[in-house]
Amino acid sequence: MAVKVLVVDDSGFFRRRVSEILSADPNIQVVGTATNGKEAIDQALALKPDVITMDYEMPMMDGITAVRHIMQRCPTPVLMFSSLTHEGARVTLDALDAGAVDFLPKNFEDISRNPDKVKQLLCEKIHTLSRSNRRASTYSAPAPVSAPVPAPSLAPSSVGSYSSSVPARPAPAPIASRAAAPAPSSPAPKRKAYRLVAIGTSTGGPVALQRVLTQLPANFPAPIVLVQHMPAAFTKAFAERLDKLCRIHVKEAEDGDILRPGMALLAPGGKQMMIDGRGAVKILPGDERLNYKPCVDITFGSAAKSYGDKVLAVVLTGMGADGREGARLLKQGGSTIWAQDEASCVIYGMPMAIVKAELADAVYSLDEIGRHLVEACV
Repeated sequence: MAVKVLVVDDSGFFRRRVSEILSADPNIQVVGTATNGKEAIDQALALKPDVITMDYEMPMMDGITAVRHIMQRCPTPVLMFSSLTHEGARVTLDALDAGAVDFLPKNFEDISRNPDKVKQLLCEKIHTLSRSNRRASTYSAPAPVSAPVPAPSLAPSSVGSYSSSVPARPAPAPIASRAAAPAPSSPAPKRKAYRLVAIGTSTGGPVALQRVLTQLPANFPAPIVLVQHMPAAFTKAFAERLDKLCRIHVKEAEDGDILRPGMALLAPGGKQMMIDGRGAVKILPGDERLNYKPCVDITFGSAAKSYGDKVLAVVLTGMGADGREGARLLKQGGSTIWAQDEASCVIYGMPMAIVKAELADAVYSLDEIGRHLVEACV
């Protein structure tokens, strides 16, 4: 059965081009179009599409507001189109918080210059999102913050502009959980003196990372590295967002950064991040031969070489199998691997690759992972 798609954009040119690209795939059917957010809600209720493509800037009602209404009334996987700017990144992250599943850069030049590449990428996204767990999700407005968290920061003053004593950050508002109960998970972890926590993720990752990292105290004892498949223009804005929401500090990694407890370093988009035995971060140019920039396998592999059995690696929601080979190297060195369970994944691809390769020491739901990280690290 063909995947039914609703295309939403106030640009007539863009609606036509997206519709033409999708309609060329025999397994995709464009069932309708809309020119603003209000029309999108009405069409989503009437047509019940499998996937919605959504622009942000539209008259009458913007895309983020429309996504919130759609998730409340008829949860449907939404693919956002975004500009490759810092502001575009911030808007896209807001859309993901509102319930959108994934995003693509809205680049008119690429559509005209590389139609085959654009068609392949867009159609692959549509097919993947049609199989996502988004329909099982229930979204609601974030709960208000009730009280500050009295946890001191351990982030040293020598890193960036952070001081060794900062005000406690408020407890972040929770992101609404899935309505479906997760499958039984692994037992609680054993405590160990890990020298590094490494987390890799892709589709669904921005919200998943937010859920995990906001559960960690400011004095979390291990350094953290994060690898999220994301364009170069997005990772700085994402790191800034996480830093504001979390009690640990989060920053986009730079070449020469030193791993420190209570701090998470996010791999920059378009590049590769490696760790050496001295705890220093190396940022390398993205290799065009690699599908992912940044790549979880590369960061995990460097951690395996530098830290042996002292790494706790976590693979969260995402399409594909990035992280599997890096996890294999970590496992061979005696490190610990966790995978997110299928019920709480938006896309059960990367974690499934870990589980099927029998590399997972534990499988946890998304809401368990942050708590278990605190329990496991001493």
